[in-house]
Amino acid sequence: MEPPSPPVDRGRRPHPRRRAAPRRRPLAERPINARTVRGTWLLVALPLLLAAFTVGRPEVLPPPALPATFDGQTAAALAAELARDYPDRSPGTAGALGAAQWFGEQLDLYGFEAQRDSFSGEIPGRGRVQLQNLVAVAEGASRSAIVFLAHRDNAGLGAGASDNASGTAALIELARTYAPVAGTGGIQARPAHDLVFVSTDGGAFGALGAAHFAATSPYAEDAIAVVSLDAIGGSGLPRIVIGGDTPRSPAPTLVRTAAVRVLEQTGAEPLRPSALRQVLELGFPFTLGEHGSLVARGVPALTLTTVGDGPLSETEAAPLDIARFTELGRAAQGVLGSLDSGLEFAQGTTSYVYLGRRIVLGWAIQLVLIAALLPFVIGAVDLFARCRRRRIRLSAAAWNLRRRCAFWGFAGALFFVGVQFGLFADGIAGRPLPPHVPGVSQPPLLGLALLLALGLGGWLVSRERLLPTRAASTEESLAGYSVALLALGLVAILVVATNPFALVYLLPSLYAWLWLPQVHESPPVLRGALLAAGLGGPVLLILSFAERHGLGWGTPWYLLSLVATGYVPWAALLLGLGWLAIGAQLTALAGGRYAAHPGARGQREGSLRASAAALVRSRRLRGATKESDEALEA
Repeated sequence: MEPPSPPVDRGRRPHPRRRAAPRRRPLAERPINARTVRGTWLLVALPLLLAAFTVGRPEVLPPPALPATFDGQTAAALAAELARDYPDRSPGTAGALGAAQWFGEQLDLYGFEAQRDSFSGEIPGRGRVQLQNLVAVAEGASRSAIVFLAHRDNAGLGAGASDNASGTAALIELARTYAPVAGTGGIQARPAHDLVFVSTDGGAFGALGAAHFAATSPYAEDAIAVVSLDAIGGSGLPRIVIGGDTPRSPAPTLVRTAAVRVLEQTGAEPLRPSALRQVLELGFPFTLGEHGSLVARGVPALTLTTVGDGPLSETEAAPLDIARFTELGRAAQGVLGSLDSGLEFAQGTTSYVYLGRRIVLGWAIQLVLIAALLPFVIGAVDLFARCRRRRIRLSAAAWNLRRRCAFWGFAGALFFVGVQFGLFADGIAGRPLPPHVPGVSQPPLLGLALLLALGLGGWLVSRERLLPTRAASTEESLAGYSVALLALGLVAILVVATNPFALVYLLPSLYAWLWLPQVHESPPVLRGALLAAGLGGPVLLILSFAERHGLGWGTPWYLLSLVATGYVPWAALLLGLGWLAIGAQLTALAGGRYAAHPGARGQREGSLRASAAALVRSRRLRGATKESDEALEA
């Protein structure tokens, strides 16, 4: 007989086995949510697609109706005469006065009455001197003006037959066609616009004459286009320079028309920087060309030249190439005829980047750069949120970063004091000085040594508060990274508010330093590589300047000189100092030298606080000893 089977409870189902909850990965293993950061990069695809739709081909104005009458031999003879009779035309010299008189006499031969516009300027080594622009006008049917200008001065480092006697002679030859009386060619033409021919002064020392013309002349306000002729008689390949003092570019129709007129005369497209170089120049606007101040004021302007940004001693000593001079003189006359044909084009300035013969609009590039911030910002904010959820205190890390900011603020104050005491070359406020002017890129050794000594003293004082007495815990390190990355994001947002193109110099540090918390326990070589990669933006800026101008080790000093003269805004310097403070904190974290603020346990007190505490303790000890002695005597 079989035993009865146990009763089955059919009303209740057996409870399924519960799965074990997934192990929560410690924050220290993966502080940065890599999946979220990678996924956010998909948001950058939309601005890239939008930028692709902004690619366009600029229009070209038709060629002039009249044939070219530019006489290269006559213009070359004028340039040779100016260079021979007045080899030193630097501002404030007798040669400068003689060159101005010579230019006026040449215009008198064709019935032009040159208007003299005198002003003063600061020249390194000479102080404030008197300068003068000479303006000749061929009146047209419209009050809108087409301006051609060229500086007649030089730095006195050579006769300057090409730089810039060629540009001055070309002005005279261009004006001859539109003279009030028939010139040697027997052709007299009435223009459709006012044609303004300006011989500027101080061009070799920061384009002072062009800046004065842009700020004060009514012709600059009415100008639909400005073309600067600078060293067009050199043997180098033709170049068109469009970068200005601000992240803006002239109207693309003007630039493309000038390029086509040069192509017609020389058989080759004029040189221009690569696309990356153009973006870098928009990120850090800088030009020594006379068109720069006009572009900054919204006037379409460019410079036609045959030289690069090399030393003035080489360009001013270069001989005149008559064949090249004739080609570019006729190209300039073709540009003048096209602009005066009565066909108006889009005026003003904008920003764009050339890709071959096409352009990408600047606002689309800015949108791509701003969108590239999103992955970093989301990664940094996510790290901050994860620290807060785990109740990791961030106040100590914020105090640490504040101490580093205080030191770099002290360094900025030392720089300001150095500017006030004349450690940097004098110049007109807001104008750049050529790098090879004596005293611009070579710092005075005594003043530099004094600044370094004071900076070293400030560093020793601040360093005492930042030296660790024990290894930082994992939570303290994560707090330090979180605060530093949030501050770096704030700097990036402020850069967007000043010049979005400048993000190209900041993005390497954003995406290299974002992964430092992720490799905190990795070998030092990997951490050091990420730190070095984050320095790529500023290093790229310094190397590009050194390569363009041949400055070498004097490049950092020259960049500081641009801040001292006000050409680079002081806000850019403050953002740079904040970036250095953040980089210093991340370096301490990656190098294992990070410490919490002085109030944390086990942290060394600062030297001043330690001295004060020791003094209080000694006084209390002496007081207690005195009381015990009195009690024993009683």
